[in-house]
Amino acid sequence: MEQFVTARDEARLCVEAFGDAADPAVLLIGGAASPMDYWEDGFCALIAAGGRYVIRYDAHDTGRSTTWPVGEPGYTFAELRDDPIAVLDGLGIARAHVVGISMGASIATTLATRHRDRVLTLTLATSSPGGPDLPPPSSAIQASFAEPAPPVDPSDRAALVAKMVADLRLFAGTLPFDEERLRALVERVVDRSDSPASADNHWILVGGDDGEEPIDLGSITAPTLVWHGTADPLFPLPHGRAFAERIPNARLVVLDGVGHEYPPPSTWDRVVTELLAHTAQVTPALP
Repeated sequence: MEQFVTARDEARLCVEAFGDAADPAVLLIGGAASPMDYWEDGFCALIAAGGRYVIRYDAHDTGRSTTWPVGEPGYTFAELRDDPIAVLDGLGIARAHVVGISMGASIATTLATRHRDRVLTLTLATSSPGGPDLPPPSSAIQASFAEPAPPVDPSDRAALVAKMVADLRLFAGTLPFDEERLRALVERVVDRSDSPASADNHWILVGGDDGEEPIDLGSITAPTLVWHGTADPLFPLPHGRAFAERIPNARLVVLDGVGHEYPPPSTWDRVVTELLAHTAQVTPALP
């Protein structure tokens, strides 16, 4: 069942949970412009079956949460980074195992350093700590950034779905691209979102200066798991290795053939097994 919580700026955030609320909470933080649907139902159900209370949510400007006109986000990146705290507070959860993917991993590291009392364990997926010595994106990704495709009419559902599927293909790895499954997922995203095009407002904020000090990865004390694909075209594997090296005692899990994408179903057994083992290290009752 979906429910709504209130963010710091009074935006409404749509939240959904799987499993028993008495179990340890696992908070899933999505990537830029991604509503909660990309954390697929089956993936969430597998984690919940392992004795975890799994929470996913629509960030500002995604899904059924509050949206703003395209090109005019009425919030800052700092407020976007506060969404997870609003979700935990709204559900009455003091501490959670935090999982972030891509931009969500950046948000997760903020929680682990500025709200460390709320984070039981940290899991960072498909992301990068940044740095000049790390390899650049693939030539195809760089070309897409240099010459973006023309925007589609957001009222044209078929065109919007086609563009979103094409974007998923661009960021996929070398595993077989399951277009039928991903098209159905994108159609669900479009149909459930109040303003699908508004999600692109995240790109206006990502990388901007929010006036806060950079995150010191070396100060993270939460047990940390990093998973990263061998075929990530945006952040090649050395980015994941760098994350694991810069966070004390972090452990890296390498996923063969996975790109810059949410975990494909063929990886779920391994990813969920690793996540359940990782989150079993610390319980909410511990200080």
